Amino acid sequence: MLDKKKAVIFDLDGTLVDSMWMWKNIDVEFLKTYGYECPDDLQKVIEGMSFSETAAYFKERFALPLTLDEIKHIWTEMSLDKYRHQVPLKHGVREFLQHVKRLGLSCGIATSNGREMVDAVIEALHIGSYFQVVTTACEVAAGKPEPDIYLKVADTLQVDPADCLVFEDIPAGILAGKRAGMTVCAVEDAFSTGMREEKRKLADYFINDYFDILNGVVE
Repeated sequence: MLDKKKAVIFDLDGTLVDSMWMWKNIDVEFLKTYGYECPDDLQKVIEGMSFSETAAYFKERFALPLTLDEIKHIWTEMSLDKYRHQVPLKHGVREFLQHVKRLGLSCGIATSNGREMVDAVIEALHIGSYFQVVTTACEVAAGKPEPDIYLKVADTLQVDPADCLVFEDIPAGILAGKRAGMTVCAVEDAFSTGMREEKRKLADYFINDYFDILNGVVE
């Protein structure tokens, strides 16, 4: 999988860290405040959207009496404590990051999340030293499944997209990596279990956790 690669790029939520449960809880709690139940289709609809795109979608769909900045501020405040104290790394991530570092490969993060939250979880888990670049989808023209964010990370790392390996946990992210011309490995996550077969079909590889790679049992 890593043969002839020069850079490894990770999504954050559900890929590097086990946090997708948190966002479902935040959506339920947030919408309840404004008199809505969380629709069954919501998570699939907003899959891959940037933080700003998601806020705009919520404002329009639920006719929220808030500005986009107010929505994002509320979500940030609701998530920061959880990111700092309740969100762990996915199984085998630290060991795999150490392996990638030993190989001398560049590393980046390409996330749909907001910058303040990304910084909080990276600091809390002490993984910042492994990454040369962290980019959020708010910094590019379009969120996933468009390839913009992955192309930006590759450009910043000064690596050709074909020499990049992407790790993603949802179909929209996998599509973004593929559309950028990169090799993509799908990562198992409890939140996207129902999308497992779709993920397998879209990605080049599939892992249950990062020890699969270290133990040589990648699908």
